Amino acid sequence: MVNATKRGTKKAQATASKQKNVQRQVESSERAKPAKSSSKSAKQTGARRHPANPLPAQHQSKPGKEATLRPRPQFKAPDYVGSGKLEDMVALVTGGDSGIGRAVAVLFAREGANVAIVYLNEQDDAEETRRAVEAEGRECLTIAGDVSDAMFCDEAVAQVVERFGHLNILVNNAAFQEHSDTLEALTEEHLDQTIRTNIYGYFHMARAAVPYLGKGCSIINTGSETGFFGSAKLLDYSATKGAIHAFTRSLASNLVERGIRVNAVAPGPVWTPLNPADRKADQVKSFGESNPMGRPAQPEEVAPAYVFLAAPSCASYISGAILPVMGGPTG
Repeated sequence: MVNATKRGTKKAQATASKQKNVQRQVESSERAKPAKSSSKSAKQTGARRHPANPLPAQHQSKPGKEATLRPRPQFKAPDYVGSGKLEDMVALVTGGDSGIGRAVAVLFAREGANVAIVYLNEQDDAEETRRAVEAEGRECLTIAGDVSDAMFCDEAVAQVVERFGHLNILVNNAAFQEHSDTLEALTEEHLDQTIRTNIYGYFHMARAAVPYLGKGCSIINTGSETGFFGSAKLLDYSATKGAIHAFTRSLASNLVERGIRVNAVAPGPVWTPLNPADRKADQVKSFGESNPMGRPAQPEEVAPAYVFLAAPSCASYISGAILPVMGGPTG
């Protein structure tokens, strides 16, 4: 296990405590409300069956842990066969300990890349991701720290280059999400935590990585359907995702002369620890039910989009794109 610095670890722990505090403030201000439900049946369109609603009622403390999520998110994509699309490349994935980040790390490794993952303080999840990457026959570097800290981002990228000798792919994926019923209930602390993680973190990590990227390299940002359509109770989160979409397009224009592509994936609802850590236990049961698929995506259903955008053999003429992976027309 590698920590960027003792200072970085302490900062990560402090940030996790701040996230828990925001969560406590939101939860204490809410009155119990019955969870909405629909009769929509889940659609199964993949090679194997994915969990459908109702999901088990459950709630997690921030930042959430995949190890305790039920059912466990599907990230191994057993029917996905690698073909060397990322052979001998090096990828850095923030928020790589769980959810979409873990699934992306595994498929990148299956395509031949060594992977470094950045995570806040979910050590058990990070270790499971490391084992999964190594099971694909590639190396995995784990780095604990807070992406809202610019110095940590510089140190993390430097560690990756020192370990592997180069860097080809940056995936900005770390995020903070906590709902707020009204604008008046959205505190400065809450707003600050969301913006610092979701926007500052992307800027800091991109700025740290770009000097090491060159022709054929890429940056992939994780956007969201909320960045297109908004969300009534995710005012701050939706705003940051819209900003990420604009940042993606702008940075693509900025870096095109260097031969660096910049794109984003905009998922719909995905079964990750982010959501049980943002909802009451009863509300989790119907998570993703309003989607055209009638269920949330599993991380392994989203991860191939990142492979496609990262691979020069697939996406050499694609930059500035926001690729929707939303389960069908929404909004």
